Formats: sequence, C-alpha cells, structure tokens
Amino acid sequence: MNILYLHGLNGSLKPKKRNILEAYGTVFAPSIDYQNNPNAILWLYDSYKNKDIDIVIGSSMGGFAGFHLSKLLQVPALLFNPALAKRSVPQHIIETPKNNNTSIDIVLGAKDTVINPKDTLAFLGNTLSQKQLYKLTILPNLEHRIPVAVFEEAVDLFMKDYLL
Repeated sequence: MNILYLHGLNGSLKPKKRNILEAYGTVFAPSIDYQNNPNAILWLYDSYKNKDIDIVIGSSMGGFAGFHLSKLLQVPALLFNPALAKRSVPQHIIETPKNNNTSIDIVLGAKDTVINPKDTLAFLGNTLSQKQLYKLTILPNLEHRIPVAVFEEAVDLFMKDYLL
C-alpha cells in the first residue's frame, strides 16, 4: 500500500507517526512549502499521480490539500483538523471531481483554536450536494495538535475500513 502523508503548515511527519504509517505500507511524506507555493495541490498532484497512491492522510493545511488530492487521485482520505474553510496562507484550489467515489474520514478537535471546527462543519455542509461520503469523528477534548495515541487509533480504524 502507498500512503501519501501531507503535513501541516511549517510541519513534518514525526518519526513516531511515520512508524505507525509504515506498518501499513510505503509512506511518501513530501516537505511542502505552503507559504511560498500557492500551487501546492497541483504540485503534489503532478508529483504523485503516477505513484499508485492508495490513501491520503493529512493534517491542518495537509488536510486541506488531502481533501482535494483524494478527489483528484480517487482514493480515500483521513484528515485531521483540515483547513477547509479558511487558511492563513493563500492556496489555489484547482478544479476537482465532486467526490472521490469512496470516503473522506475527518477527525475534528472540538477544542481546536487554530482551525475552527464549526467552520469546517459549515464547509462540509455546503458540499453535501456533491454526494461525497464523509465519516466524521469529533473529539471533545482534542485541540489542534494530534497526539500520537489519537493518531494511532484513528489510523488503525481507518485502515481496518480500507484493508478489508
């Protein structure tokens, strides 16, 4: 299985989280300069469209990019606190299919003060006519950063759905 992991703004994939993902397959985790590349989604698509990506996982800005890439690549996605409604850096959103013909799983932290979960829910509500299947998990005590234990549990649940 090929996994495309997309980090958040000024972030990277930490070793403990990489180890969790590597238990399931090959991990591609590019370094993304969202601030200086307003075409990050197109750049990522061009870089990975021929790599047989099976799933996309992203957090925050990476969740935003992952949302669109999962539709372009037609693969499932697991997104943590995705910056869907608002972003602190401009990004061009390219035209994508209306859905990815599978599921987009989203984990939201109710205590996130960086990406407002209410804005994310409103954004998703505005996409319901696109017939995209969403699986939402709202964790009442989760803030913006994703602890390793939360990441591991979400990844395990997600993989059980897609490895069957």
